Amino acid sequence: MNTRCNHFFLSLALCLMAVALQAAPKTAVDYVNPYMGNISHLLKPTYPTVHLPYGMLRVYPQRDSYVESEIHGLPLMLVNHREVFSMNISATQREGNRLESVITTDFDNELITPYYYKSDIENQNVGVEFSPAAHAAMYRFQFVRKSPGYIIVNAHNGEISVTNREVKGFQHTWGGVKVYIYAVTTEAADEFGILQGKAMDTKKTSERGDGACAVMKFTSSKNVNFKYGVSYISVDQAKENLMKEIGAADFEKVKAAAKQAWNAELGKIKVEGGTENDKAVFYTSLYRVCERPVMISEYGRYFCPVDHKVKTATHEVYTDDWLWDTYRAAHPLRLMLSPDIESDILNSYLDVARDGKQWLPTFPAVTGDSHRMNCNHGIAIFLDAWAKGIRNFNLEEAYQFGRNAIEKKTLAPWRDSKAGKLNAFYEANGYIPALHPGEKETYPEVDGWEKRQAVAVTLGTSYDQWCLSEMASYLGKSDEANRYLAASYNYRNLYNAETAFFHPKDSAGEFIQPFDYKFSGGIGARDYYDENNGWTYRWDVQHNVGDLVNLMGGNERFTRNLDKTFTEWLGRNKYEFYSQLPDQTGNVGQFTMGNEPSLHIPYLYNYAGKPWKTQKRVRDLVHQWFRNDLMGVPGDEDGGGLSAFVVYSMMGFYPVTPGMPCYNIGSPFFSRITITLPNGKVVKIQANGCSEENKYIQRATINGKSWNKPWFEHNDIANGATIVMDMGNRYDSKWGSGSQMAPPSAKAYPGK
Repeated sequence: MNTRCNHFFLSLALCLMAVALQAAPKTAVDYVNPYMGNISHLLKPTYPTVHLPYGMLRVYPQRDSYVESEIHGLPLMLVNHREVFSMNISATQREGNRLESVITTDFDNELITPYYYKSDIENQNVGVEFSPAAHAAMYRFQFVRKSPGYIIVNAHNGEISVTNREVKGFQHTWGGVKVYIYAVTTEAADEFGILQGKAMDTKKTSERGDGACAVMKFTSSKNVNFKYGVSYISVDQAKENLMKEIGAADFEKVKAAAKQAWNAELGKIKVEGGTENDKAVFYTSLYRVCERPVMISEYGRYFCPVDHKVKTATHEVYTDDWLWDTYRAAHPLRLMLSPDIESDILNSYLDVARDGKQWLPTFPAVTGDSHRMNCNHGIAIFLDAWAKGIRNFNLEEAYQFGRNAIEKKTLAPWRDSKAGKLNAFYEANGYIPALHPGEKETYPEVDGWEKRQAVAVTLGTSYDQWCLSEMASYLGKSDEANRYLAASYNYRNLYNAETAFFHPKDSAGEFIQPFDYKFSGGIGARDYYDENNGWTYRWDVQHNVGDLVNLMGGNERFTRNLDKTFTEWLGRNKYEFYSQLPDQTGNVGQFTMGNEPSLHIPYLYNYAGKPWKTQKRVRDLVHQWFRNDLMGVPGDEDGGGLSAFVVYSMMGFYPVTPGMPCYNIGSPFFSRITITLPNGKVVKIQANGCSEENKYIQRATINGKSWNKPWFEHNDIANGATIVMDMGNRYDSKWGSGSQMAPPSAKAYPGK
């Protein structure tokens, strides 16, 4: 064969190979964009976190937001969601007399996926790559020049020691908790020591206190692999974690294993059809749900957040969870996809109560319950699990710890002290009393900044007490069930029939007047509501929407009020509005897509016989506010709080009431959705004709049976199901609108 033929066939082979590579189908994790939302609309952005699903070891570049031009060294571990880092590693080819404990530097050519980080540390002449395991990780450094390269590990206010291949030690971090590290380089350092000033002191190999900073110098190695394990228990445990999870594996194997772990988790839901952007938003949102809580058990043992003792683990132990945000959708989603993980999470929170003050946590962290926000919605995740058939936790304990959270712990926001006068008033009168503007606080348990949040706490506690009522029913405690059911109607005590809003009352039972439902209540409306104004809390009766429909005068008035929420003017210019209500972002009228108390609101049309309005509104909101770009998240993404709304809504259904085993139907974004359940069964959702325009349900079947309700029960899909929807571009006012078609609400008030 002549040379010309050789060239022809070689070119043909290369072309075919290129086509094959281009045609390779994307996996689920390939759609994830960790940069989505990295520029915030107002408050906190999202961060491009690299980790395994629910893995303890998480990192992201140490900068405040995407627009920052510099990074501050490289992270070794994130202790608390977006707040606290432990230890720091820097790499440089600077001269030895110009070293720093943390090198602030520019960067270039950055690439981040859930399982991989890469960047060029330009003015340090270093390329860096990173990939994680659950309690361990690996950095790969490439030194560009022929001159020596340095790796600097800063333990801050801890203790560190170094040899030619090892770095080990600990750092005191948030709340005095210690994070331990054991690291090994696969290449031997030519020199090593402790950083003193701007240079390495080779005569010292260990240090403690603020100067605990180790340096390794490499003169002959162009590439250095830095493997490390972390632990809350000990250096030895950190070493064991490293050996078990990475061991002798090279970087590519660690990276491949991390990618496989993500595809296994994200691949539990497969979507087909829709746009590439919709798929990116969907899988990025699912990735965000898997960031927290994190598993802190370490091969049979764990550091107890409550008493800071090392204990034997009888289940995997989880923490770092902001329940006020995540109970609404993130926990129900995990319950559907990974009930074993959710069960371990529930048992972890029972441990917190059992080891601590005998009440359920609200914001469990590695330092214990940081008790932020208001109410006690951890109760809801236990009820939701039990109502959906999960039985491997102690319901009696959950019930008792839940009761204690409401009756023995103060209802004052952001406090975990014992119950005081505020609780006594609520118990006697069925609402939290509000102060008039300028009136001095008289309850010592109330925080000076967070205020009483009188309406928000009344409504939220009413829901928590409904959860207790349902738990008591499961336990056969009928008297207690009826007592808590009656208390679950306490929201009525603040309903103002003249305005159809929930309106704060003073201790004499009089409505606070004059009153503005948009702006009364100070910063964040915290005197009366919380982070959101009265227009949001007008709908905060998620356990009894049917009763709210009745209070407002029936379906038509309810619908008009709901419509008005999406059309009402902010009331001031944006600067003035957000200077008082900075959390209330993502506005459509007075509706706020950027804060969790609003998530269920667009689904409420289903309760008033107008499901097509839910279908349109949900589609509009997701496309308006959740986008595959740097500003694609409308508010604080608190560990899956907002993102779980997106995942559910794009699948076409949503759990309006955690604890009530049913889902409201919206409008699927994809023509075919396949959910693989842990029992091996499959839920198939087929949306015939689905497109951006065809968002309205014309007909539906579940398992071949005609379906005309805008909701279905968990049991309808628990053992697999086939849901078929015929979609069109015009709404059908008959589908799902009959008088008996509304989703369920709480049981009738006892005695009526």
